[in-house]
Amino acid sequence: MQNSSESEDPKSESGRRKFLKTGLALTGTALTGSVRAAAPPWMTRPGAPLSNYGQPSPHERAVIRWVAANADAPGNGISWTPLERLEGIVTPSGLHFERHHNGVPQIDPAVHRLAVHGLVGQASSFGIDDLLRYPMTSRLCFIECGGNSNAGWHREPIQAPAGNIHGLASCSEWTGVPLATVLEECGVQPNAKWLIAEGADAAAMNVSIPLDKALDDALLALYQNGERLRPENGYPLRLVLPGWEGVTNVKWLHRLQLADQPAMARNETAKYTELLPSGQARQFSFVMEAKSVITHPFAGQTLPGPGLHQISGLAWSGRGTIRRVEVSTDGGQTWRDATLDSPILPKCFTRFRLPWRWDGSPAVLKSRATDETGYVQPERQTLIAERGRHGYFHYNAIVSSAVAADGSVSHVYA
Repeated sequence: MQNSSESEDPKSESGRRKFLKTGLALTGTALTGSVRAAAPPWMTRPGAPLSNYGQPSPHERAVIRWVAANADAPGNGISWTPLERLEGIVTPSGLHFERHHNGVPQIDPAVHRLAVHGLVGQASSFGIDDLLRYPMTSRLCFIECGGNSNAGWHREPIQAPAGNIHGLASCSEWTGVPLATVLEECGVQPNAKWLIAEGADAAAMNVSIPLDKALDDALLALYQNGERLRPENGYPLRLVLPGWEGVTNVKWLHRLQLADQPAMARNETAKYTELLPSGQARQFSFVMEAKSVITHPFAGQTLPGPGLHQISGLAWSGRGTIRRVEVSTDGGQTWRDATLDSPILPKCFTRFRLPWRWDGSPAVLKSRATDETGYVQPERQTLIAERGRHGYFHYNAIVSSAVAADGSVSHVYA
């Protein structure tokens, strides 16, 4: 029913109110009709039923680990975290990188035990249920394979997305029993200096760890990102050594032997050692140095055009907290401080971001991390001068990417 008290003259106050009311009503009707007409099929029928365990959308099926298996040794190989496809700092458990020497064992937790022996007051054996009743702690930290980014030692830059070069690094929230708690239960003899940790895989992979680190922040991890460990990540028990090279984070842990000297196993003699220009070899190079990688834009991508873009990436240091990440868009001539997302935690991924207005001209992007010790991520030529041409492990040099005028991004040495 029309309100006879309102004027029909749109120039009057009452007329303007009526015009606006009528216009809004018409606009609402038009929008409602438009929405109804454009309703996608998932708004016209019930969705999928409840599920026992959620799965990623099928539209995200391209976000997967890149597997590089050793055809000559089944079960031996690696898979890479797709860093350029992820955001934040936490790596989903199903995308955490893998390194296996003889496949993934399927271990029954009811029979799996951790033996602690050697230079201890009382040799002991712990079942998983035993460990689950101990006080636990959680911490976010990265794990990085010592061989991550080793393509950087090549004389020519390879062209691959960030994850396929630098994705042997991932970051999770690990929850478990501090190793110090278990060692205190067993008693440590005064002459014990090393801990020999061994996994229950078919390779019985083992490494030697200084006792000081074991008593500092080592964790007997039972959970990853809130759920029990995935088999490929060490189920049911993994040793986590924050900030140290991945090989020391022994998966499927079943034995800890305290000793007065290292085992000199394969992974601390034939591997994870490097001949330096001085003729000496680096050995027991446990700590992963400060590093940063731009994950967007990344090699193989093409920017849609000039305008505002985000430069984003990850930085981390095995020595502590990332204090600063600088970004250059002119090949290192000038640098700007990137914004660091919270939380900024020690021995953990730190997300950095910088808004960049690209004018369409060729550009070279770099990022440079500095940690709380003052250590600055080196340029590639500096790292090679220090470490020589025989490097394979612990490559942490600044990474450069070229953006061409057509927006295509490539990996370069600059």
